[in-house]
Amino acid sequence: MNEWSEWIGRQEHRADRVDEAHVNHWLATLDRVASADSAVPQAFHWCLCLPDSATADLGIDGHAKRNDSPQSFLPPVALPRRMWASSAVEFHKPLLVGEAVRRIAKVSSIKAKQGASGSLVFVELAHEIHGASGLAVSETQSIVYKEASAPGGAVIPPPLGDGQFNISAWHAHRLVVPTEPLLFRFSALTFNSHRIHYDLPYAKDAEGYRGLVVHGPLTATLLLNLAAREFGDNALNSFTFRGNSPAICGEELHLVLRRSGDGVELGAFANDGRNIMGANATLK
Repeated sequence: MNEWSEWIGRQEHRADRVDEAHVNHWLATLDRVASADSAVPQAFHWCLCLPDSATADLGIDGHAKRNDSPQSFLPPVALPRRMWASSAVEFHKPLLVGEAVRRIAKVSSIKAKQGASGSLVFVELAHEIHGASGLAVSETQSIVYKEASAPGGAVIPPPLGDGQFNISAWHAHRLVVPTEPLLFRFSALTFNSHRIHYDLPYAKDAEGYRGLVVHGPLTATLLLNLAAREFGDNALNSFTFRGNSPAICGEELHLVLRRSGDGVELGAFANDGRNIMGANATLK
């Protein structure tokens, strides 16, 4: 038993609707056009059933404050820095424009660890998103809480090196440069007020980043969009990703994939070859 054991199994229920205007804003943000049918492309589920904490209830980082009340879904981990570390997603059926949805989220596990950067706490969340005809998306998310950056410590991530990312081993490649408007729009679409994505002085001075940080699920969304370019919308059965290093706003981001049978390996890399995100998928 640990100090957060009473949070294991705690659930949160939310309802939403796949609103056409919301979908159109998501498509515009990603420079995409609507599909011919009413099915919504994969990744849009991250815009549904969003947190709705009042502004007065946000902490200094922009995330909702955590407490030990029975109403608090997430445990009151004292470590100040929070990141979305990884996800494993199963796509059971496409979501449809206009469809009513409900999400059941459950705290599956909470584990404290010691890493090279200090104390870590991993919170695993199991999500199920149900549409009118049943389960549409299931996902296991891993959230990590970390210690504050030491004053005067090395910037995160390190400055770009002299290397050059080699695309020759990959079947598909897309080069993008995440911009401030893209980060702002994605924060708005997901109601994410974490200040590392829009407040440059906070990102650099309080959390030690080299610049504004590209959202992990935004990078994952860009990888899913690359898969859609290659295989069509809603072509994946599953998609897993792990963030390995922050992507920085304004810097080139190489999105790549290669297929082997029904499996697909994907990745996001900095211009010097630093691995930002690794991902794997299976095709239907």
